[in-house]
This record gives sequence, structure tokens and C-alpha cells, in this order.
Amino acid sequence: MKTLILAFISFVFLATTSQANTIRIKDLVEFDGVRGNDLVGYGLVVGLNGTGDGIRNAPFTEDIMSNILERLGVNITGEQFRPKNVAAVFVTATLPPFARAGSSIDVTVSAIGDAKSLLGGTLIMTPLNAADGEIYAVGQGTVIAGGATADGDGANVTQGVPTSGVIPNGARVELELDFDFSALKSIRLALRTPDFTTAGRIERAINGKYGRVVSRMLDSGTVVVDIGATRAISPAHALGTIENIGVQPERKAKVVVDQRSGTIVMGADVRISRVAVSQGNLTLRIQEQPIVVQPNPFSNGQPILVPRTNAALEEEPGIGLAEVEGGTSLSEVIAGLNALGVSPRDMIDILKSIKAAGALHAEFIVR
Repeated sequence: MKTLILAFISFVFLATTSQANTIRIKDLVEFDGVRGNDLVGYGLVVGLNGTGDGIRNAPFTEDIMSNILERLGVNITGEQFRPKNVAAVFVTATLPPFARAGSSIDVTVSAIGDAKSLLGGTLIMTPLNAADGEIYAVGQGTVIAGGATADGDGANVTQGVPTSGVIPNGARVELELDFDFSALKSIRLALRTPDFTTAGRIERAINGKYGRVVSRMLDSGTVVVDIGATRAISPAHALGTIENIGVQPERKAKVVVDQRSGTIVMGADVRISRVAVSQGNLTLRIQEQPIVVQPNPFSNGQPILVPRTNAALEEEPGIGLAEVEGGTSLSEVIAGLNALGVSPRDMIDILKSIKAAGALHAEFIVR
């Protein structure tokens, strides 16, 4: 009876682990035709507290301000104005898939002149264009800047980036994309990280869900789904079922290191062969301690500066020649490297050398 209970517990544990390692298809692929489109516009932020563009340094701000006033019926021909509460900005946004006219989207506002801050400013009606030159949305609203700045006569301080901000729901969609999604006969699933094994598992998972062949792997980055074979009411119904199917993805073994912060990240599939490592540090210290030699009393001599340099070369004993056993799992690889007892920055150099020796079986990426 005990044996049966233990076997049952082991089975439940394995099943739970297997489920925990699965990722939804919607998190692994992009659906063909279901994507956003980038929008950009050039506008003006007003209402700043003296932190806007200097007109002499940013003449384009004066040009756009003149154009806006003339469109509003204000004649400023020959007038000289030097306001400090306006700033020229670029406005960017992403038009989400299936966005309908009248819906709202978020926009990002960034100064392009010498404005010091956009805090408290208001974006004036700005058309947002796509790559085809058409206006798909119009942005306007109060800018929420993510920083602050303060100036004094002798110093200034800046926290965050006050020259950039966002406007939640700051643009209204005016033109819809002409795309009939319901007329699709097939849909391609584009893997975010192309891999033949993952693509094959996605194909088998979808076919297993329907109990028949409805999908086919074309290459390492593409799986095509036949909408008619799914017998769904529409492509939207078919994707609603497919995107929640769980698949265990496969990844290439990678080691990513950031030399600036000393960060090391290893994938679960990293393996290392048996190798011997020796590491030590060489330190050169040079210290200048010049001395001043004074002339004798009541003489006409001048004090002189005599240089004095202390140089020392030190070599730490290091770890000697240490053997790192070959690891068949990530935990064994980590245990073997930690046994060297070195700092993370020294570990980066050791990993480089192990890779050069052909003992590190993973893609090595340095950032």
C-alpha cells in the first residue's frame, strides 16, 4: 500500500512539474495579421512654467507655433514673440490591432529642442501618421512627465527625465485599418524565437487538441493553421482556442554576461566539459608623493618641488590550478564554477576562457 501511495505522489509531482513548464502558444508566437502599427507626429506642448524651448536655439518651435495660430485665425505676420512656455515635441504611439474609430490609445511625448521640462504642459492637437503617410489618430492632452528639475545661480539638479512624458488615452483613433480578418482561410503563427523543436511541438499540440491535422510546420519560425480544418465559426474563434494551448518550448543554451554590472545569466541547458582552471590577479600600484625643498635661510634661492614615486607590483596567489567537473545539469555547472571561489567579474573572464577552450557548450553573449 505504501508503494502505491508513493508511486501516486510521484506521478502527481511529475504531472504538476510538466504542467508548470508549459507556456501558452499566445506567449510564444505572433499571429499573422494581428500586430500593432507605429504612429508618429510633430506637435507643440504649451503651458510650461518657463521651461520651454529657447526660440533662438529652436527656430522650428516658432514656425509650428505660427502655423497653429494662423490656422486658428490669428494674424501674427511681422510680430516678434519670444514665449518660454512652449516646446516642440515628437509624439509617438502604437495603433493596436483591430483598433476602431473613436477608441483611445496612449501616446509618448518627447522634447526635440532645448526645453528643460515638459512637466504640467498640454499637448495641442497633433495628427499621428503611419508609414503610409495617412493620419490614423489625433493626440491631445496633459503631459505626465516622469522627472523634475531645479536650477539655481550656482548649481542645478535633475531627477528622472523631465523632457519626456506620456498621455494616457491621449490620442483618439480616427481611421481604421482596412483588414478583413474574418476572410482568412489560413493563419501563420510566427515564433518569436525560431526553433525547429518548438515549432514541431506547437504543430503536434494543435493537432492533438483537435484530434486531426489542422496545422503544419513550414520552418523553424512558422506554423500554418488551416481555419477550415478547425471547423470553427470564424478565424477569431479558432485563435481563441489555439492561443491557450500549452507547449513546452525549447531554447538554445546561452550564457549572457553584462561586463558593466558583473551580471551572469545562464540558461537551463548550459553544459560544461571537464576542465582545469587557474586564475590570479596582478596589481600595479603607483603613488606620487612629491616633496618641497626649501632654500637656506637668508639666501636668494627658490623652493623647488622634488618628485618622489613609489611603485609596487603585487600578484595575488589566486586559486591555483583547480579542476571543474563536467556538469550534466545547470545546478552541477553552477556548483562547479562556485567551487573556484572567485568574484562574479573574475567569473566572466573564466567563462570566456572556458569558452575559448571549447569546454563551454553554449552560445556566449557579452553585452
